[in-house]
Amino acid sequence: EVQLVESGGGLVQTGGSLRLSCVASGVTFDATNIAWFRQAPGKEHEGVACISRSDGTSWYADSVKGRLTMSSDNAKDTVYLQMNSLKPEDTAVYSCAVGAPGPSCSTTAYTHWGQGTQVTISS
Repeated sequence: EVQLVESGGGLVQTGGSLRLSCVASGVTFDATNIAWFRQAPGKEHEGVACISRSDGTSWYADSVKGRLTMSSDNAKDTVYLQMNSLKPEDTAVYSCAVGAPGPSCSTTAYTHWGQGTQVTISS
C-alpha cells in the first residue's frame, strides 16, 4: 500500500520560511516521479514543484521559482519543500504525490496523494 505523509506546515508571517517533508512508503522511491501540489480555498489544485527520476531534473511553477526548492533524500524515502520569502498567496494545503517515472514530471499522471499539510501566511 502506498502511503505519503506530509508534515511541517504551520502559520508564519510574510517573508518567513517553512520546510515541508513528505515520507513515502510502498513505492520504489528513487524510481518514481514525485511532486508537491497545493490547493487554496476556492482555487484549483496547482502543481508547484516536482522531480523527474529519469534524469533528476526539477520543475517549478512560475509563481514559486526562486522561493521554493524541492529536494529528495532517497536514503530516507523523503522529499522536502524548502519555502522561503513566503507570501499570503502561498496559503494553501500542500500535498505530495507520486506517479510513474517519465521524462517530464510536470506532465506525469500522479496516482497517489498524501493528506496534506496546511500552510498559512499572515500579512
